[in-house]
Amino acid sequence: MPVASPQYADHPALLALGAAIRQARLEKKVSQEELAHRSAIDRSYLSSIERGQQNPGVASLLRVADALEMSASELLRRAQL
Repeated sequence: MPVASPQYADHPALLALGAAIRQARLEKKVSQEELAHRSAIDRSYLSSIERGQQNPGVASLLRVADALEMSASELLRRAQL
């Protein structure tokens, strides 16, 4: 399991982003494992992102958004960021 980003873990913005990703994933009826596969990122890393424990890089955010068939700006808007 990835180690949390200690400086940013549980930051309100990361919690909001993770919740937005989780909500979009559930709306699409996609498992966490499937989204990780589609995003080409490790499932445990995706889990950490959804829980607000990781500060994902731009490339990871773009891959997750693409796998959810939405733009990164839509994900950020859903997170109210």
